[in-house]
Amino acid sequence: MALPEGRYGTPRRPLPRWARWSLPVIAVLVGGLVAWVGYRNLGTMPVEAKQTAFEVLDDSAVEITFEVVRQTPEQAVVCIVRARSQDGDEAGRREVLVRPGADTVRATTVLRTSKPPVTGEVFGCSYQVPAYLSTR
Repeated sequence: MALPEGRYGTPRRPLPRWARWSLPVIAVLVGGLVAWVGYRNLGTMPVEAKQTAFEVLDDSAVEITFEVVRQTPEQAVVCIVRARSQDGDEAGRREVLVRPGADTVRATTVLRTSKPPVTGEVFGCSYQVPAYLSTR
């Protein structure tokens, strides 16, 4: 039995031999590139910080102690610390310069707040130190 002419379109030609092996190779290369870019952007961070302690000094200050671990200890790091009030609002924020030195550094800073603080925390760290914090 023959199919009605024009009803199903023209039959497709099979892919050439070179396309059958090159398209999967290109797909694997593109996948590898996407994985590499994802690892570079989302992989292990070159600077990690964690809060180790905080102490509320009074209604307008909190002392925050934190530890910085970095992959390149010969570079300075800037860390942002912040305090939160009872209602969850950010009551204060400060940038702290961590000078070049050991790969693991413990730092302490006093943060002035606009509301009575209940906690202090490290927001994050970066190697991109602003010019006004640099001592060059």
